[in-house]
Amino acid sequence: MNPCSVAAPQLDTEGDGRWNSIHNRFLSDAKGKDADVIFIGDSILQALEHTEVWNQWFAPLHCLNFSIHKDQTQNVLWRIKNGELDHVDPKVIVVHVGTNNVENTPEQVCEGILEIIRTIREKHPSAYIVLPSLLPRGQHPNTLREKNAKINQLLREKVTTMNKVEMVAIDKGFVQTDGTISHHDMHDYLTPTNAACRKAFEPIYDLLQQILFEGEPEKDLTPSE
Repeated sequence: MNPCSVAAPQLDTEGDGRWNSIHNRFLSDAKGKDADVIFIGDSILQALEHTEVWNQWFAPLHCLNFSIHKDQTQNVLWRIKNGELDHVDPKVIVVHVGTNNVENTPEQVCEGILEIIRTIREKHPSAYIVLPSLLPRGQHPNTLREKNAKINQLLREKVTTMNKVEMVAIDKGFVQTDGTISHHDMHDYLTPTNAACRKAFEPIYDLLQQILFEGEPEKDLTPSE
C-alpha cells in the first residue's frame, strides 16, 4: 500500500500538539469565513502567507491559507478528510505538497497528490484545482531536487486531461547556470524569499485573476508552461 495516499496525521515529534491545534484552527476558520480561494499544503504555502506578496496579491482575493510546515501528502489528505474543506464553498483550491515526502518514490508522491485531487473533487465538484509545481531544493544539485522534477513531470502528464485541474510551473529561474540556488532566492535553500515568492507565484496570481474575474481560462491560455 502506498503510504503517500493513505490519510494520516503528522507525527507529534515535539510533543506539544501544535499540528492538531493548527488543524482545529483551520476548522474554525472554515466555518467563520467566506473564502473564494483556499490554499492548502506545506511550508511553501505557509510561508507565502507571511510575505508582502500575500498581502498585496492574494489576501484581496478573499483567500484562506490552510498550510502547515512539514506536511506530506498523507497529512494534507487527512486534514481534508477530517473537515477542513467541509464548511467552505471556494471557487478555487490551490494545492502544493510533496517536497517533504523525502522517503517516497516520485510515483508514490504523484499518486498521493492525485488522491488529494480525487478527495477534493468529491467535496467540491465544481471548484477549480490549481497545482503549483514543486520547487527545486538544496544549494547544489541533489537527488531530492531531481525527484521533485520527476514528480512535476509525472503529475503534469496525469492532470493534463482532467477538467478544472491546472498545473502551473512556478519552479523556473531558481537554478542558476552553474546548477546552484542562490540564498537570495531561497534563504534556507527550500523556502522562497519574499522577492522570489513574487517571481514564483505571479503565474498563480494571474491564473486566479482569470478564473475569478474573467471566467474559466482556456487550457492553452493558462500559464502552465
